[in-house]
Amino acid sequence: MRVLVVSAPLVGHVFPLVPLAVALRDAGHDVLLASGGDGVAVAAAGLPVQDVAPGFDFGRIALRVFPRHPLIARAELAGTADTRGAGLLFGALNDTLTDPVVELATEWRPDLVLHEPFAVAGAVAAARLGVPAVRQENSLFDGRDLVRATTARLGAALRRHGLTELPPPAAAVAVAPPSVATQDGWPMRYSSYGGGGELPAWLRAPGERPRILVTRSTLTGPGDRGPMPAVVAAAAEVDAEFVLVRPDRRSTRTLPENVRVVDWIPLDEALPSSAALIHHGGAGSVFGAFAAGLPQVATVGPGDRRHNAEAVARRGAGLALRPRDITPATLTRLLTDDGLRTAAGQVSREIAGMPPPSELVARLAALV
Repeated sequence: MRVLVVSAPLVGHVFPLVPLAVALRDAGHDVLLASGGDGVAVAAAGLPVQDVAPGFDFGRIALRVFPRHPLIARAELAGTADTRGAGLLFGALNDTLTDPVVELATEWRPDLVLHEPFAVAGAVAAARLGVPAVRQENSLFDGRDLVRATTARLGAALRRHGLTELPPPAAAVAVAPPSVATQDGWPMRYSSYGGGGELPAWLRAPGERPRILVTRSTLTGPGDRGPMPAVVAAAAEVDAEFVLVRPDRRSTRTLPENVRVVDWIPLDEALPSSAALIHHGGAGSVFGAFAAGLPQVATVGPGDRRHNAEAVARRGAGLALRPRDITPATLTRLLTDDGLRTAAGQVSREIAGMPPPSELVARLAALV
């Protein structure tokens, strides 16, 4: 079986697709990943990658789209636009992705197309070729809502390829633990490609004090401060070791003695020896902490970050905070609140009970 995997050209979108793609490859199927931008970094996982978005710049898309929709743009910056802002952005992105993805599919002739909700160009290609399309979730939203929002802005691209609407997928793959979010499809245990990098030896075992990892987004933009400056300002008053992962220069000008810095690391390998995770509210970071059973602070911010942070807080597995609300007291609570740790452990066990990617390979092959 030949499987074309299609993702938006962003690390946070393509990395969660890698484990199932690798499981398909390891089962003897031919897999080709269509992405672009930073997404081509998955080639390090041993998967062939076709760049379908040369010169991709998400900022340019936002600057082209949002001035025409100022109210939605304002809501997107506040994290209150729901799927409206994302529909504008990823609708415009897929308008440019659709032709090269269809061209690639026409040449490569896949038997099945696996795509994430914000890469509906993959579904268009599958419909054009008459092969099954499968939607794989990679967020805390219901992918049906994301596809609807994106496709609503895709009329011209659909018409170019002889479609009046996007056909429903042959199947869907749901990765959110049911106690956190509702998604439609076959359940699959969430995992993600770590992006390479070496884990320092000292991060493989717990330190003398509880260790809190602090990460930031791989995609930054207006209104996105992230948690690092606030954590650095409060860290000296907290009995813990803080590790900043890929910090920017602003966050590292002056560091307390209990703050250390590392470059890109495979985060999933560092989490087991840590006590908590603080991050920008991205879905991958939320899922990483859930899978490891760690309490987390997810900062409220633009795009989907408010939605994700509030989902964490509703489940009781962490705190949803604005960066300015990160204080020594909230950081101490992250380490000492037994309720947060208990809920995080429950979600971890829930994820562990979901089928691994390898168990879905036969079901996908049966569609063909």
